[in-house]
Amino acid sequence: MGIKERREREKQATRQLILDAARELFVNEGYEAVTMRRVAEKIEYSPTAIYVHFKDKAALMRELVAHDFLRFAESLNKVARVQDPLERLRKLGRAYLAFAQEHPATYKLLFMQRYPPEVDDDKHGIQQGNPEQDAYAFLQKMVQEAKDAGCFKPEHQDVDLISQTLWGGLHGLVSLHLVMKEDAWLPLRPLGKSADLMLDLLLGGFARPPGSGTTRAR
Repeated sequence: MGIKERREREKQATRQLILDAARELFVNEGYEAVTMRRVAEKIEYSPTAIYVHFKDKAALMRELVAHDFLRFAESLNKVARVQDPLERLRKLGRAYLAFAQEHPATYKLLFMQRYPPEVDDDKHGIQQGNPEQDAYAFLQKMVQEAKDAGCFKPEHQDVDLISQTLWGGLHGLVSLHLVMKEDAWLPLRPLGKSADLMLDLLLGGFARPPGSGTTRAR
């Protein structure tokens, strides 16, 4: 490996170190409370070294959110190969759950934090409507394909309503477990079992009964 390649690799490793430290601080202490100096202290770098990579805190947050949203979307896109539309939605729900369990700090940053205008207005650098980058667009696509295959009852044809109901149910369960899992007053059942039950109930409510045919909705 040449000097140029080694320096580039070291640069990327440092950026990732900064992003990981910032994620933890933003989640635990809040965006407003965290300073660039605080991030530098976390990784034992000088503040000047942080500014070499990010011009300010908003730029750091924008890259972090874009990076994590793309990683989240990539994890969900793996279910696209499942052939049956309803089973694909079920697998999508489980993939959502798995991501939240494996990356709780990332999940909190993406879905349990408010972003300041200078970060939120940037749209996180994600191409809205592109299912490969926009996780909600991917969910809509999966629901639309199930609708087009005639999987849903005639009264359940609103793709956004179905998408948001599924997402809201999963997010509610994940948030409950992330916030209350150590609460002795609330004996939470395993998250996986709760999510499977919720998906059974929701998808069962949306879906046509077995044997009722798969006529495409008009």
